Amino acid sequence: MLHSLKNLPSSAGIYQFFDSSGKLLYVGKAKDLSKRVKSYFSFTPHLAPNPRLSARLTKMISETSTLNYIVVSSESDALILENSLIKQLNPKYNILLRDDKTYPYIYIDLSKPYPRFEITRKVQSGKDINYFGPFAVGARDILDSLYELCKLVQKKGSLKNQKICLYHQLGKCLAPCELEVSSEAYQAEVDRAFEFIKNKKLLINELEKKMLFYAEAMRFEEAAKLRDSIDRIARSELKSEIDFATNENYDIFAIKHSSQKAVVLRLFMRDGKIISSSHTLLNNIDENYDEDELYERALVEFYQNNPPPVKAPILVAKEFETISVVSEYLSSLFGKKAHISLPKSGKKRSLIDLALLNCDELLRIKDSSSPDLMADLKELFGLAKLPHRIEIYDNSHFYGSATVGAMVVYENGSFSKASKRLYHLEAKDEYSQMRELLSRRIASFERNSPPDLWVLDGGSTLLKLALDLLHSSGVTLDVIAISKQKVDAKTKRSKGSTKDILHTKDDEINLLPSDKRLQFIQKLRDEAHRSAVSFHRQTKLKEDKSSDLLAIGGISQAKIVKLLQHFGTFEAIKMASEDELATILNKKDANSIKKLYS
Repeated sequence: MLHSLKNLPSSAGIYQFFDSSGKLLYVGKAKDLSKRVKSYFSFTPHLAPNPRLSARLTKMISETSTLNYIVVSSESDALILENSLIKQLNPKYNILLRDDKTYPYIYIDLSKPYPRFEITRKVQSGKDINYFGPFAVGARDILDSLYELCKLVQKKGSLKNQKICLYHQLGKCLAPCELEVSSEAYQAEVDRAFEFIKNKKLLINELEKKMLFYAEAMRFEEAAKLRDSIDRIARSELKSEIDFATNENYDIFAIKHSSQKAVVLRLFMRDGKIISSSHTLLNNIDENYDEDELYERALVEFYQNNPPPVKAPILVAKEFETISVVSEYLSSLFGKKAHISLPKSGKKRSLIDLALLNCDELLRIKDSSSPDLMADLKELFGLAKLPHRIEIYDNSHFYGSATVGAMVVYENGSFSKASKRLYHLEAKDEYSQMRELLSRRIASFERNSPPDLWVLDGGSTLLKLALDLLHSSGVTLDVIAISKQKVDAKTKRSKGSTKDILHTKDDEINLLPSDKRLQFIQKLRDEAHRSAVSFHRQTKLKEDKSSDLLAIGGISQAKIVKLLQHFGTFEAIKMASEDELATILNKKDANSIKKLYS
């Protein structure tokens, strides 16, 4: 270790600390690797942690056995590499926000004769595009509401087909696809939609009138749908008395912490009004956590996935250490100068104060997951971290057909519907299916960071598979598995008396059925199993319908199997060209198949 420290270069780069077992503890960046890494240590009378370090870093350096480093050309490049490695490898002592979402915008291209509102997460190509957002909650509800209340072109293909659709008969579209509609009349509907997007109070009032109309007409399903939309739209906007005289745009970031939690809050001001907000809670933080590092992570992780359509000046509640490096990185990402500043007075300062006030409110909200249970799980399984975010995996198939996998996510006390992922799998046996499922998840770590814990529906064989895959990828992540006890060398799910066994890397754990820890893991397993089986049934039904369709067209079962072996799915068969189909079967069959799907 001492030899490695003495030979560090005075160049920009990233450094990695490892413990004695080779697990990655920390990834950091530096303008000068030699100065930065040596600052963690005291060299006299012997090598030890620097006494000026925080408690968190002192513990980290005490566990450090070896270090590696990579030289890059600039500090900005080091920031990019550091961020990528943290997201992929999940080091024990790095702050990881896991806020990997890209927030949607509503946009309209006014250069088109009869423009429509749509949702995007990327910059769109067009001559005269207006963006509204980003929306952390309710973007789809706002968009649907515009088409509920304004007589806009509802279906994208209507203008191309030049045919009036049902929406015109329902009074929801002017039907410029077939009728003569002046640009002034259509523009009036667009202007009305603009007003609704910019004034959510007005939008909600109109939706409530519509909801009441549906309820009085005993159209309760439509009324309930509008009620839920109203709720989500209302939640998307943070109430504020601040009103800028000019149409200014700002992205505001504020961070506060208590002894147990930290919160990262984001506010989005557009045209002088706060239109939406989002936040991330970090649980079980060290009292001496590095707030500068958290600001850096918050900004880099928020903007890195895609340059935002609206590149607003950024206001922060603290002038953190690497603000100039982050500004340089965001400037290269945006293709224009990124402005990051800490306002000291005036209306911009009032935005920071508003953000900090809401941070205080969020810190008062209790985490609905039991901290005692999480601590008990950490102790029982010997986990590296409290498992605040858990991913649970299962797969399902019918004799190798309609093979699917499911990943459900438990976070902050509940299952996250938005984080759930369903996979179509190619592998035929359960071991290979789990390998494919986990490999695909590992490949996505750079976009969607690893959790604190994996739970697998399976035994020690699948557990070892997961650990081997993670080890080969260099990822630090705890894994446990749950399986049914075998009776007569066979697993009996249907036997109510059959016990569940928990598997860790080193042990098998048998708990009483009344044990809260076992019941919690069973709850996780059952949700993953339910999701996998449900998705399998949907997939199987779709495949059976496609198989029936081909059979009706005179394609034998043997030929259907042959097509599936080559193309993989019925969707791929549908999309294949006639020539491609003819290479597997013959021209007559290929022509029949294309007619069926036309």
